[in-house]
Amino acid sequence: MSIYLNKDSKVIVQGITGGEGTKHTALMLKAGTNIVGGVNARKAGTTVTHEKPGAGEVELPVFGSVKEAMEKAGADVSVAFVPPAFTKDAMIEAIDAEIPLLVVITEGVPVGDTAEAWAYAKAKGNKTRIIGPNCPGIITPGEALAGITPANITGKGPIGLVSKSGTLTYQMMFELKDFGFSTAIGIGGDPVIGTTHIDALEAFESDPETKAIVMIGEIGGDAEERAAEYIKAHVTKPVVGYVAGFTAPEGKTMGHAGAIVSGSAGTAAAKKEALEAAGVKVGKTPSETAALMREIMQSL
Repeated sequence: MSIYLNKDSKVIVQGITGGEGTKHTALMLKAGTNIVGGVNARKAGTTVTHEKPGAGEVELPVFGSVKEAMEKAGADVSVAFVPPAFTKDAMIEAIDAEIPLLVVITEGVPVGDTAEAWAYAKAKGNKTRIIGPNCPGIITPGEALAGITPANITGKGPIGLVSKSGTLTYQMMFELKDFGFSTAIGIGGDPVIGTTHIDALEAFESDPETKAIVMIGEIGGDAEERAAEYIKAHVTKPVVGYVAGFTAPEGKTMGHAGAIVSGSAGTAAAKKEALEAAGVKVGKTPSETAALMREIMQSL
């Protein structure tokens, strides 16, 4: 089992002919992802050639729109590698087509654009789950990758991972590779994102194969505090947490657009306190967090 993405997912790449789209299409195919084509309105009707493990060279069709890719190739997941200025349009196109899952990798998308696309998806009945933007995407190890997460650092296993940070996602996957992961989701660190910690926690709680959950947060906003409340009320599986930014100076934006602290709200200490009050064991470093999860896994 997994959440949101599996070996049967039919994936398209919005921006498949661009530099990033080309590079990561190759890596996603290598990870076992069932990529059925891409989208570029200007190059509709052409194909792109890639190596597919076990199948040699494959020609992937380039469609004129997400809707066409869904109609002709049965696509149910789109990964967007589109420059920031065009990301909102790409998101709206995917939402209009009602594709079930849209993974937006792009960094630097104006927050107003994301907010507009998010509100549009909501107004359309939330038929499209959005992950991102500014995120590494989602991986179900050994089955499928929709995004840029390195696929060779861990295998399949019983741990679910949800993280605001890309690099900390990779580190946690590597540190716990002897246990493996059901699904790892990088939700992104922008102030407005499509899928939250709570969404992922709810999905992992419902997934019979996920036995324990790692949640990685960071300073800024109140997402982790809200997740703590949700865990307390709804999550029965063991959760360990890590909050990046214990040494961050107040009032300064750190790395992600959403990582800014004002007063005591949004500090790592406040988030740690909220999580611990909900019964979550919180590590002071990523390695300490991995060690806490290792203890839990050994006791299960």
